[in-house]
Amino acid sequence: MAFAEIEQALLGPLNVAVSWLWGPILVYLLLGTHLFMTIRLGFIQRFLPKMIRLSVKPTKREKGDISGFGALTTALAATIGAGNIIGVAGAILTGGPGAVLWMWLTGVFGIATKYSECLLALKYRTVNSQGQISGGPMYVLERGLKAKWLGVMFAAFAVLAGFGIGNMFQANAVAGLMNDNLGLPHWTTGLVLVGLVASVTFGGVRSIARVAEFLVPIMAGLYILGCLVLLVLHFDAIPNAFYQIITQAFFPEAAAGGAFGAILKATVEAGVARGLFSNEAGLGSAPIVASAAQTPNSVRQAMVSASGTFWDTVVICLISAVVIISSGAYVGETDRNLVTNNAFDDMGTIGPFVLTFALSTFAFSTILGWSYYGEKALEYLAGVKAIIFYRFLWLVVVFLGCITGPALVGAFCDLMNGLMALPNLIGVLLLSGVVAAETRKYIRNPEQEDPDFTLASKEGPPA
Repeated sequence: MAFAEIEQALLGPLNVAVSWLWGPILVYLLLGTHLFMTIRLGFIQRFLPKMIRLSVKPTKREKGDISGFGALTTALAATIGAGNIIGVAGAILTGGPGAVLWMWLTGVFGIATKYSECLLALKYRTVNSQGQISGGPMYVLERGLKAKWLGVMFAAFAVLAGFGIGNMFQANAVAGLMNDNLGLPHWTTGLVLVGLVASVTFGGVRSIARVAEFLVPIMAGLYILGCLVLLVLHFDAIPNAFYQIITQAFFPEAAAGGAFGAILKATVEAGVARGLFSNEAGLGSAPIVASAAQTPNSVRQAMVSASGTFWDTVVICLISAVVIISSGAYVGETDRNLVTNNAFDDMGTIGPFVLTFALSTFAFSTILGWSYYGEKALEYLAGVKAIIFYRFLWLVVVFLGCITGPALVGAFCDLMNGLMALPNLIGVLLLSGVVAAETRKYIRNPEQEDPDFTLASKEGPPA
């Protein structure tokens, strides 16, 4: 009872902070960055087919800890999580079907931001005292922008965000689904999940990448197949689902019962916020693992990493949304977990098992990917010796996430996401000229070995 009272006491202030942070300033800063980088880079999205081809093409010259494909699948492992299923349902409940269009547009234009932040992370990466690659927005802000204080801010928020979006939210979603569909107690799920996570994360980024390379294609493929089955079952409702998504993005149905401007604002904010939660373009997380990739130059791997936003939001989130809307599972519902359950119930007895497998593997892979993000951020703040303690703490938080209320976890995730995105977006915007110059150089000679792309620096993480 005391634990529940503590949750309620924390939830109020957290919700106030989230409402303030995710007001117009952050929403339009995020959208504005996506649009600005799209224009500045001459619509980099036009290279999407090439981005996808490069993701499976081995490099001739290798500098880094893991392969380019391993970096992409690790980033996808961290990105494709409960947000692609439960987060989509939450966006629809909060902003209506119209929120899906804003989520989708956030993904499309977010490709330019994901490309930019990954390019910068690769350009300014370094080697730590153990000979391992260290990179990410914290190093970009310190070494590229000469603003170490912003790097420290980003790293601190990244550590906290990892415990939220990358850990507690995912674990909580799995425990809830296992309890609803299989009757497993939350603590049982917690113990099993802790054991699985420990078996991978203590092997470091190479171990995580190996699991991601195997797991991501399987889990994404099976989930998409399940969604396609549901779309066949509701084939007649698909045109109306797209009609609702497009029209209600600008003219929400709920406007008849309230102020049009306020409800439209809620629709836009719900879509953009869930878009960031899902594809993480602008958040600064994916650049951390992108910087560890084996690649001859920063642009090539940035293109590979940017393709992840396409798969996450443009494909998986969109298909999830169409399934939910065409099934009508969200109508009259307030619990986002039940929305997804209701949608997959249409497959009969196999539906809950498909959903359970998809969400469990999505969440598990996200916990793995984010464990690496968090430990590299902590390494920046406290050095490599702190990582072993962090890994044990990560396991404790996995268990806590399984037994904590979803409302508190969701609010904490939203707050940390926003705080983490702010310094990263500042870095992307102020260093946009560097991104544009590197891109032009690569486009003129895509096979070049970039002489400026080096790992010569042997600096350890700052004290």
